[in-house]
Amino acid sequence: MTTVNPELGFYALAGQPESPRDLIEEVRTGEAMGLGTAFLSERYNQKEICTLSGAAGAVTDSIRIATACTNHNTRHPIVTAGYALTMHGMTGGRFVLGIGRGIVPMQKAYGIPPITTAQMEDFVGVTRKLLAGEPVMGHDGPIGSYPFLHLGPNVIDEVPLMLVAFGPNSLALGGRVFDEVVLHTYFSDETTERAVKTVKQAAEQAGRNPDDVKVWSCFATIGDHIPEDKRLMKSVGRLATYLQGYGDLLVNTNGWDKAILERFRADEVVSTFQGGIDVKATTEQLEHIASLIPDEWLSYSATGSPDQCVASIRHQMDLGCDGVILHGATPTELAPIVEAYRK
Repeated sequence: MTTVNPELGFYALAGQPESPRDLIEEVRTGEAMGLGTAFLSERYNQKEICTLSGAAGAVTDSIRIATACTNHNTRHPIVTAGYALTMHGMTGGRFVLGIGRGIVPMQKAYGIPPITTAQMEDFVGVTRKLLAGEPVMGHDGPIGSYPFLHLGPNVIDEVPLMLVAFGPNSLALGGRVFDEVVLHTYFSDETTERAVKTVKQAAEQAGRNPDDVKVWSCFATIGDHIPEDKRLMKSVGRLATYLQGYGDLLVNTNGWDKAILERFRADEVVSTFQGGIDVKATTEQLEHIASLIPDEWLSYSATGSPDQCVASIRHQMDLGCDGVILHGATPTELAPIVEAYRK
């Protein structure tokens, strides 16, 4: 019988997969290993979230399937609520609906309105009512105006709602109204501790039991058994891409040196790079970019031998996290680490 660790999860199709069909083997393998939750991120090319989650739910029996995340404003609220209801029923209660704020530059480019904290809170209120079988009449709030929303008279379900959070406003919102909160990758120890405290205090202030709000560390897990070129892409490439997309937010959140970020951006390789570094960079480019990023910034991850990775993973729980997402690696790549974790 498989030992299940509900406190551990992984991201399926981490990064840029060769094919979305890789999901099927990954979630089956993750389930067989006893990982508790398969997290799915959304990219519009090969990772449309409804399709992926339906497939993941259909080929598994016990592992939870969580969207981490989609954006609430890319679908009508009745469509999203119906999707959550359908997924939860199809998986026998294994589905978690996760949303997030999104990447503002991409949203601007696509003509998608930026997402506010008030909108996400309003979305939760409307979605919980719909999933409870209640009609929503004459709604006029931050997510829009809707004369009538209803999933039907026989609907009563409680789908867990998750928030992928970064800044203090989102973290506090997670504690107030969500069931689970996912932190960002490459948070420093101090930032992780502070983020957990923000979520739990907000829950308590809202009259909730802080223990009922699960906080996940999204923790880059890149063992030495992975080939070096792949390790570079999963570590340097991934952090460099975050610095490309929202470097100011990550640097400010961690209290890192802004001058280093400016030097990173001014570098000729970085400033002229077309697309995401974690998608297109060569090993030679990654080796150069590694020289621009302090070792300390990259250290907030699980690296080294399986035992060293396990010590880093357990340290995330020492910082207050309830669970750890072993980020950036497939279940097959995680196997030696999970085995060491159980020992």
